[in-house]
Amino acid sequence: MSRKYKTIISRFAEDDLYEIIDYYKSINFDFAAKLLISIEEKIQKLKLFPEQGRIVPELEQQNIIDYRELIEGNYRIIYTIQEDIVIIHTIIDSRRNLEDLIIKKLMRNY
Repeated sequence: MSRKYKTIISRFAEDDLYEIIDYYKSINFDFAAKLLISIEEKIQKLKLFPEQGRIVPELEQQNIIDYRELIEGNYRIIYTIQEDIVIIHTIIDSRRNLEDLIIKKLMRNY
């Protein structure tokens, strides 16, 4: 039987997700609902396969290899694995300046 990980979504990642969905909700409610479901499904899959995401390339260039990401549409779900826990730290739009945005968002945790 596969090991099952606990998934924790940080308050920052929750805020990110609410902002994303809220933005699309006023433009296209059906799209917002589908996007929410697809992001939630990606996060749920981390319970069984936490290492499926790649190491965040921009951070890897700085020798920071603790952060992984999953891609869903234009969004990057950034997370870490700590023992049997997966922590979702942020969900960001990949069309923005990723290096500055990732560092700024990840630094909120400290």
